[in-house]
Amino acid sequence: MSFSHETCEETSVLVVGGSLVGLSAAVCLAHHGVPTIVLERHASSGLHPRAIGVSPRSMEIYRSVGLDSQIPQLPPEFRLRRARVESLAGRWFNELPWTDCKGSSCLRPYSPCSGSAMSQDQLEPVLRMRAIELGTDVRMKNHLVRFQQDDKGVMAVAKDRTGREYRLRAEYMIAADGHRSSVREELAIPRSGRGVMQTVRSVVFRAPLETYLNRGITQFIVEEADFKCFLTVYRDGRWMLVAFDDIERDDNELRLLISRAIGRDNVPIEIITAGRWELSAQVADSFQSGRVFLAGDAAHTLPPNRGGYGVNTGIEDAHNLAWKLAHVLRGTASTNLLDTYDSERQPIAWLRHEQIFARADFEEHRKADKSDIDGMKVVLDDVAMEFGQRYNSCAIIDSINKCDSTSCDNGPLERPLAMRPECWAGLPGTRAPHLQIQLGETSISTLDLFGREWVLLFESEDWHRVLATCKLSR
Repeated sequence: MSFSHETCEETSVLVVGGSLVGLSAAVCLAHHGVPTIVLERHASSGLHPRAIGVSPRSMEIYRSVGLDSQIPQLPPEFRLRRARVESLAGRWFNELPWTDCKGSSCLRPYSPCSGSAMSQDQLEPVLRMRAIELGTDVRMKNHLVRFQQDDKGVMAVAKDRTGREYRLRAEYMIAADGHRSSVREELAIPRSGRGVMQTVRSVVFRAPLETYLNRGITQFIVEEADFKCFLTVYRDGRWMLVAFDDIERDDNELRLLISRAIGRDNVPIEIITAGRWELSAQVADSFQSGRVFLAGDAAHTLPPNRGGYGVNTGIEDAHNLAWKLAHVLRGTASTNLLDTYDSERQPIAWLRHEQIFARADFEEHRKADKSDIDGMKVVLDDVAMEFGQRYNSCAIIDSINKCDSTSCDNGPLERPLAMRPECWAGLPGTRAPHLQIQLGETSISTLDLFGREWVLLFESEDWHRVLATCKLSR
């Protein structure tokens, strides 16, 4: 592949893919003042709500870039509830255990955030607007045609909405172009994991079904002898039905399917959109190739689960990579820092991959896999998975080589990837703890101190003298 030497645009970072993870990366980069161009092949966000459930940790990230006031958070007492039913109007068999938390309040002592139930199609415009406000060049209906890299940057050819090709040169590129990532395929990076498990069909619709929500349950496993589907309602009144098959249906057939799940055939139904998607679990063998990085579904596809690991893992990818790129581009860190993106984020993707199959939702897939090795089958609790993950990389100074347990009362496991925060006791590589502190007349979280620059937290008064000496030496 060769490129002519004609004039091309230049930027620090090129983000390929302007969906939720790509936009999260753009916002985090722009927050650090990094010039960024985003290419998104579609004209707008899709009609399908897709992912729903922004985790408290992801909300902490959005809070750090000034978005928490634009993303409505769940009340502390909120608890997502699911039931197994014959149909909405038929017999309700039982409520299914959801998490080990009794509502989001069990996470509250660990974070100033409680998470959000904002759907992806509503969240993306908020992220897009914030990225543009911070100076990002977001180009809708523009897509990557081809690229090549050298030791100084990435040269790319893109196509705009009119079909005109143009050239871009970036110092680094982030591929957030989904599970069928053309960038990952061009780089010939293989994936491992359980692979594609099933193809399913979904339909999003509106119907007056509020009467079935008076028990506080919003997700339903519909089961009959010859029929099974999943039904959930979004907070804006839209519903989604997931059929566990790969049958293409016209609008009339979709209405019949929905009516059967409702248990009534006299409910007016407005079909919004339908979709076809794969349930898969795959992790790229590397998240980096030279100056190109994979993020989100391009790096890992994780099936929908009650921990919301898919999209939230991607948001954390974007945050981890953005601040590192910012410091390298600014010259306040060496390029070696970028190598830690893969060594920190890939193990977390694998941890979440394994936790999905250790838990109830996909346990049947694990049991059906005869080659499965009974290694890690310990289910880590929600607090550990949300706030107690640990990075191991060459950038982390670690004076402790062993940890005692996967949780405060479980058996020993050398260097675990997640424990409850109180078990880590501030070990390097773990998330800084949330503490409410007084800064002048304002009460803030310790997490609000982080975001742009290096931060030193200390208790000893001796540090005041050290810092004073540092200032004098300048």
